[in-house]
Amino acid sequence: MQDYWLARESSIRLLWRGFIAVLALTVLAEFAVEIHPHFEIEGLPAFGAWYGFLACAAMILFAKLLGVFLKRPDRYYDSDGPADG
Repeated sequence: MQDYWLARESSIRLLWRGFIAVLALTVLAEFAVEIHPHFEIEGLPAFGAWYGFLACAAMILFAKLLGVFLKRPDRYYDSDGPADG
């Protein structure tokens, strides 16, 4: 059986290079067009890339923190009542 193409090391490396190239092109495209920021901070170079990265990192950290409070033991749904028989 053939390996799935996304599981191959060469495909993963190619996808990462492609994603980085697209990100670099979008940051470089900011210098070619005139932007009209609503707030002064939005006028900084690569603001959208940094904002997206920081927002994603914040969501991951919030999810990890939320998991600490919502975590249940492995046997949480196992019943110890008379219905077990």
